[in-house]
Amino acid sequence: QVHLVETGGRMIEAGASLRLSCRDSGRFLNNLVMGWFRQAPGKEREFVAAISQGGGSTAYSDAVKDRFTISREKDENKMYLQMESLSADDTGVYYCAGGHSWFEREDPWRYNYWGQGTQVTVSS
Repeated sequence: QVHLVETGGRMIEAGASLRLSCRDSGRFLNNLVMGWFRQAPGKEREFVAAISQGGGSTAYSDAVKDRFTISREKDENKMYLQMESLSADDTGVYYCAGGHSWFEREDPWRYNYWGQGTQVTVSS
């Protein structure tokens, strides 16, 4: 059974960097398309980044492209989101998600598994 857990969220100052981690205790993460989504207060959940099962393909939203990097470590059964140059607009709850469709990677409804989320707050 897939069980995703995010860690790493905290309050941080604008301009700083932060790395989020996602781990699957069920050890199925390596078989899934993995994505990061975020949700700010009063807003819908939005796509942030995704990585293919093998790690050879990545995708980013325009809002985070060139600032965020998604990666996965197969041996550790983990996925990461390295975030640089954070701003207040990056504040929100960040969720990792697992699914089976690379072609629909930006659609949250196409992900079958979700973590509980980790809060990132960027103070300006």
